[in-house]
Amino acid sequence: MDISQFFTSADLFGIAPEIILTVTALSVLTLEMLHVSRPGIILMVAALGLFLAGALAINTSGDEQILFGGMLVLNRFSVFFDFLYITIGLLTLIFSQGYLEKRGSASRGEYPALILFAIIGMMLMTRANDLVIVFLGLELLSLSLYILVGFLRHDQLSNESGLKYLLLGAFATGFFLFGAALTYGAAGTTNYNGIVTAITNNTILSDTYLFLGIGLLLIGFAFKVALVPFHMWSPDVYQGAPTTVTGFLCTAPKAAGFGALIILFNRAFVDIHYQWQDIFWILSAMTMTIGNISALIQHNVKRMLAFSSVSHAGFLIMGILVLNETSISAVLFYLVVYSVVNLGAFAIVSAAEQEERGLNLKDYRGLAAQHPWLSAAMTIFMLSLAGFPPTAGFVAKFGLFSAAVSQGYIGLVIIAVLNTLISIYYYLRLVVNMYMQKEESTLILSYKMLAIVFVGLIAIMMIILGITPGYLLEIVTEAASTVA
Repeated sequence: MDISQFFTSADLFGIAPEIILTVTALSVLTLEMLHVSRPGIILMVAALGLFLAGALAINTSGDEQILFGGMLVLNRFSVFFDFLYITIGLLTLIFSQGYLEKRGSASRGEYPALILFAIIGMMLMTRANDLVIVFLGLELLSLSLYILVGFLRHDQLSNESGLKYLLLGAFATGFFLFGAALTYGAAGTTNYNGIVTAITNNTILSDTYLFLGIGLLLIGFAFKVALVPFHMWSPDVYQGAPTTVTGFLCTAPKAAGFGALIILFNRAFVDIHYQWQDIFWILSAMTMTIGNISALIQHNVKRMLAFSSVSHAGFLIMGILVLNETSISAVLFYLVVYSVVNLGAFAIVSAAEQEERGLNLKDYRGLAAQHPWLSAAMTIFMLSLAGFPPTAGFVAKFGLFSAAVSQGYIGLVIIAVLNTLISIYYYLRLVVNMYMQKEESTLILSYKMLAIVFVGLIAIMMIILGITPGYLLEIVTEAASTVA
């Protein structure tokens, strides 16, 4: 049998980053098996694998490439997401070292391995040109996250969150798979090019099956990115998961979900996207409003940031509603800023977390007097999430709002602006506790110096991007142009 009829050397080179990450993850597990489980060594091996994967991704960032007979597509859009996942994964591993030592799980090699497998799944989702590949990537990502959420085996809350996420995640996966099956039944293919050809040539077997399939696919994605009303898992799971995993969970998988959703509606369903704009409008308005109102009444920092994450998904879905080059580039810029800011915020929360303290807003009273630099960084993160100038969060929201206004969605932008004003209250409540409330007792922060350096760099980067966003805007515009 000639193996070249299934794939070529170009196909293998195209998925070289995934191969490198797989080998790295297996190497980490092998080191664990050989009892070479010092956290520093495992971190170095995992970081080396991520750097190599990033270097290989650069080599594939030229012209668009079609791999494995049209199953995967490589372009600047997919490479942009590859780098975003790799960066988030690397920062998560760095921020996790001190936290895992504190929780007694620092020497468990499966933690970085699961992070790497999750990154591979996300890469497949945004490289996919076929619903089957999206499903495979989604499952690899989900299985890794189920274990990571319940990673603290002796923590009852972590176990409960892992079980909730497993049950609800499996339920949502069923919706996605049934949607893919109905789409296949209507179009006769799961390949994006084949689906758009069937729609354009009006050779769809059943419009009813197709629209049911798209609706079920949308439900599957809505669960992954926590859109209302499919968001209720997120506050419980975010609260119970290890704090650094929560930071990973609310950034990279959300980016993967929106990336895959952009490709799906911009490639497979581009001719009927206009028929779903009312649905996206409603999802956006409901998600940002309910997420913000729910966050107002939270006293637990992780639950507050969880509902904040829901509201940001509502802002991001505005980009899917408009779906042109301007809105896609705005979504990409927003995802970078949102991801980096949340990672930094959760890194500080993980440093402050103790047995009985560090997760309630009142625990942060007077923190600025004890840890002025970390408090300043957290303030920058909160201001950026709220969209204050001159932070990068302001530029990100301005880009999305401008794209929506240009297409006539004035009402939705007014709702988004009102929600932004509402969010200021709960973001600044944390800042007020740090700077303007008298400390009740000393909050001891445990952290690694490397993690603190990266937190500081992230805070500085948010200010720089808020003042001079041109370089990142060029990158996201170039990435968006390959799919718009």
